[in-house]
Amino acid sequence: MADAISCLQPLCDCLDGTGLLDAAGREVASFLRLKSNWGDLDKARESLGAVERMVRGRVTAELNKLNVCDPQVELWLRRVDELKLGAIDEDYSSLMNYSSICQCTRHAARRSWIGKRIVEALDEVNKLIEEGRRFKKFGFKPSPEIVERLPQTKTFGLETMLVQLHDLLEKADSNIIGIWGQGGIGKTTLLHAFNNDLEKKVHNYQALSRKRFVLLLDDVRKKFRLEDVGIPTPDTNSQSKLILTSRFQEVCYQMGAQRNLIKMDLLDNDAAWKLFLSKLSTEACAAVESPSPSNVVRDHAIAIAQSCGGLQLALNVIGTAVAGYEEPRDWNSAADAIKENMKFEGVDEMFATLKYSFDRLTPTQQQCFLYCTLFPEYGSISKEHLVDYWLAEGLLLDDREKGNQIIRSLISACLLQTTSSMSSKVKMHHIIRHLGLWLVNREDRSFVVKAGMALDNAPPAIEWKEATRISIMSNNITELSFSPKCENLTTLLIQNNPKLNKLGWGFFKYMRSLKVLDLSHTAITSIPECDTLVALQHLDLSYTHIMRLPERLWLLKELRHLDLSVTVALEDTLNNCSKLHKLRVLNLFRSHYGIRDVDDLNLDSLRDLLFLGITIYSQDVLKKLNETHPLAKSTHRLNLKYCGDMQSIKISDFNHMKHLEELHVESCYDLNTLVADTELTTSCLQALTLSVLPSLENVLVAPMPHNFRYVRKLSISQCPKLLNITWVRRLELLERLVISNCDEMLTIVEEANSTEEQQYGTQTIKMQGYYSEEQDDHAMAESSRNEWNDDYQSVNGESTNGATRQPDFPKLRSIVLTDVKKLRSICTPRDFPCLETLRVEDCPNLRRIPLCSTHNCGKLKQICGSSDWWKKLQWEDKEAVAHMESKYFIPILQDPVFSGQLCTLSTFTIIFSGPTLHSFFMVYMYIQFFHLSIM
Repeated sequence: MADAISCLQPLCDCLDGTGLLDAAGREVASFLRLKSNWGDLDKARESLGAVERMVRGRVTAELNKLNVCDPQVELWLRRVDELKLGAIDEDYSSLMNYSSICQCTRHAARRSWIGKRIVEALDEVNKLIEEGRRFKKFGFKPSPEIVERLPQTKTFGLETMLVQLHDLLEKADSNIIGIWGQGGIGKTTLLHAFNNDLEKKVHNYQALSRKRFVLLLDDVRKKFRLEDVGIPTPDTNSQSKLILTSRFQEVCYQMGAQRNLIKMDLLDNDAAWKLFLSKLSTEACAAVESPSPSNVVRDHAIAIAQSCGGLQLALNVIGTAVAGYEEPRDWNSAADAIKENMKFEGVDEMFATLKYSFDRLTPTQQQCFLYCTLFPEYGSISKEHLVDYWLAEGLLLDDREKGNQIIRSLISACLLQTTSSMSSKVKMHHIIRHLGLWLVNREDRSFVVKAGMALDNAPPAIEWKEATRISIMSNNITELSFSPKCENLTTLLIQNNPKLNKLGWGFFKYMRSLKVLDLSHTAITSIPECDTLVALQHLDLSYTHIMRLPERLWLLKELRHLDLSVTVALEDTLNNCSKLHKLRVLNLFRSHYGIRDVDDLNLDSLRDLLFLGITIYSQDVLKKLNETHPLAKSTHRLNLKYCGDMQSIKISDFNHMKHLEELHVESCYDLNTLVADTELTTSCLQALTLSVLPSLENVLVAPMPHNFRYVRKLSISQCPKLLNITWVRRLELLERLVISNCDEMLTIVEEANSTEEQQYGTQTIKMQGYYSEEQDDHAMAESSRNEWNDDYQSVNGESTNGATRQPDFPKLRSIVLTDVKKLRSICTPRDFPCLETLRVEDCPNLRRIPLCSTHNCGKLKQICGSSDWWKKLQWEDKEAVAHMESKYFIPILQDPVFSGQLCTLSTFTIIFSGPTLHSFFMVYMYIQFFHLSIM
């Protein structure tokens, strides 16, 4: 037996080496220990479930951090999901149903197969449990995409700015690019669209492949150092780009984008309308776009969309608020709400978004911004008036430059806007104005703002009681006959009520805190005694019919600003002005009351006077004022009127009037020569008016620099001996030119060859003998440098030495020609790079205008004239006539309702949309205002 066993030993060793015995043993064990293994599998399965829940929880935490799942963990979870334990459960249950010996024998093979699967599953589950427990890292931050796609909605009207942005990306020296504009204007939308454009071009966009990085920063609210947050400053060598958006222009400057800056524009009417419609439901769109000729829904919808002023945020919010409106009454209610108080769902949230621009201001800037809400919607606001009001309210502490800085800050923050044609004025966007009024109400400030609301009567006295500032300007109020109790009132703005002719005798009785009172552009002929106005600092009675000042006006000891300009009926000031010792501003410019005698110039007591506007009726008074008189340094505006013996004026004789800004010469019947000689002292004359000068035939303007070098506005009327004003070519800063009733004028600029003009100009000045020896030497020096020749260059833009020079009228924005009967031409065609408006009225012989397609007039907006005149114009470029007519021509309406006043407008265009009594009245009001302001 032992020998037999020993004989089998080598065979066993051989089988053991192959692993067959172990395999056989496992199969036998799986067969015999079926129930035990099944129990172990069940327990292991529970353990695996616990480990799986732990792993999945950790993975979810990583995903919530925007990380991605570790690939090994992801593979492990996939293996857990792929376990097929359900099939094993079914087979095991089925096998256990056969319990008899013979059945077990019959199913021995099946038992062996199931037992083997259970053992294999148990091994896999135990392995998964062990692996799952060993995991330490479950996720990591993903590598960034070359361009990460951003959420984007459909864009409207951003195409031009997108092109600008892509062009700047291509420029080698545009390393930091800034985009600025007011909150809600669409900066983020533009940035998202630009980003997603890059994503589309990532595979074939060569410019992007050369960049180390292109970084987009949205809504940068204050300056910071890029290095402090780990961003290398882009430079030309690095080929990197930084594109940022901000509400504040100065932030873009401070971040280094001052040379590559894009200002966001408000949407034009077409884009705004499309965006508004995109927010409406299908039913609402159908109601708006119904072809019915009397579709009032469409009229209301257009008015609502226009009230958003092209601001994308407002169009989105208000468009969504009215998205389901179908009935006319709903649209009518919405239009009324827009006009009155902007009460719409979502508007508070919109204002909260816009409010950050306000929050970033200093307290003084915030007060100045809220003050701007006192002015009418859609109108412009004089910067000068704003600063005057702020000074009187005590917001600036006698610092005018601080006021100008605040205006610039508000413009930079997009809370104020510049006007397109007047640098002296600003305006407030409709939505931003409502933001201001919303802030006023939230902070419980007591403003009563009824400006430009077509009121026939003033608000009732009860509304005045708690008010600190009241604005009822630009209405149709006829009288203020009550005595409102308003002890806290500091500002009262009543100007531009052209029918107001009566103030009650006790109107000022309870206004002891009043600091600002503006009654300008009203029809009042007198004001009641106002000695109760002990705090008053600013009183504006300009453009009124007042005949004399109150007798006790001198009691207003705090008065610092008194404006009596263009008071055409003022006969006497009752010597009040000289007793107001704190006056800083006294304006009698173009007043009927003027200084007629040397002894009447008794303003020496006004030692603190900074600004004097004065009307003078005598050449002797002018000489006295122009001597080393202290008032000469304070003179900013000078009106020379009825100076009978005055035959010539040399601007250099006003050398002591260092701050003279405006000169108005009228009704000086013997004046024949005006000389703007070579500037030897600093001159700041910016506005010149020559009116009713029947003898004026010579206006001599020296080579640069001359005394007219800073003139921006020139108005000439009723000067019949002037045949042309060729000298205007030398006014390089001229922005506005008005010519009227000059009966003999044949042309504005007489064209001649440069040699003839040079000779004519030199001889004329020398013959007249208006140059001193020093001035003559200076003129010769100028001539030796070819400046004289350059002034008389040919129209093709080249000087006599062949060098290119700037065009004759580089800054001219507006030309107004009225009742110039013999006028045949303005000048030959040339570049007018800044011209916006040409207005021609009653000039029957003017057959050509100097505008054509071959010259630059890229900013032209309108050509106004009668239809009959337009039809008779002769054109060199006849193919461009139809284009000019459709794009620029606006016929002048001869409507008897306006009593001819429309003819006095210069650059004012009226667009009727859904005319109502209110809109008609506001047109009338604006016409009245313009008529008075350009008299």
